[in-house]
Amino acid sequence: MSVSLQPEAINVAAEYAELIGDEPGAAVATFTGYVRGHAEGQALTALELEHYPEMAQKVLLSLGKTAVERFKLSRWRIVHRFGSLSVMDSIVWVGAVAEHRGEAIAACEFMMDTLKTDAPFWKREQVGAGEQWVARRDIDIYRRKRWQGEAQ
Repeated sequence: MSVSLQPEAINVAAEYAELIGDEPGAAVATFTGYVRGHAEGQALTALELEHYPEMAQKVLLSLGKTAVERFKLSRWRIVHRFGSLSVMDSIVWVGAVAEHRGEAIAACEFMMDTLKTDAPFWKREQVGAGEQWVARRDIDIYRRKRWQGEAQ
């Protein structure tokens, strides 16, 4: 039902409360992603997230609408941060409400797998001796394709 792109920390409890509203429905699933303390074997000190605001909003809204149709959700929400983040800061939160747990859980997984490859966000990791841009990983591409029936 909505998307938020924000530099502020994600208030997971408030997001959950807003998602379920006055009645939780039959099944609620959420996912929260955090900044790891390592990157390719190196200690990570910070993560910078850049994005294309208008396009990110459009892609994430479309993604949510697709999840509603595919998993028959009654409610959903995607919150994604941008800017400078520290280790263990939240990056993303997705929530889904459906009639059955399988659909709610699958919807969260689908939204995460799709936004990892389709949403216009770019990550720059600060590691010990410098910084590095994060490339899309093969596993993320594979996970996205399996929702399209293309994974081998």
